[in-house]
Amino acid sequence: VQLQASGGGLVQPGGSVRLSCAYSGGTFRNYHMSWFRQAPGKEREFVGIIGRTSSNPLYADSVKGRFTISRDNAKKTVYLQMDNLKAEDTAKYYCAATNSAWSTIRDSRVYDYWGQGTLVTVSS
Repeated sequence: VQLQASGGGLVQPGGSVRLSCAYSGGTFRNYHMSWFRQAPGKEREFVGIIGRTSSNPLYADSVKGRFTISRDNAKKTVYLQMDNLKAEDTAKYYCAATNSAWSTIRDSRVYDYWGQGTLVTVSS
């Protein structure tokens, strides 16, 4: 299985960007798909997740109402729409796949596969 993230770049505060993560090499619909991020000097943190059937997306409090996760099982791709961006959203964003229990999904250790990350910089 391989995950390829794309779509990062430089964005002004208040702006928007959409990240994509293309999945290959296995059965995409078997996995919950998440986004994590890691800012310079900080630990990797959970951003949000979408379940196998696109039900019940779950978000970190810091991004709730501003970020939206979606998936297209036919295209084997998961998306992260990021709106009203803030400077504190600056980080490298990683997509990840897991088939672990829903109760564990905020723990990065339960993820089987990771993308290489894509950098989002929010700055004027």
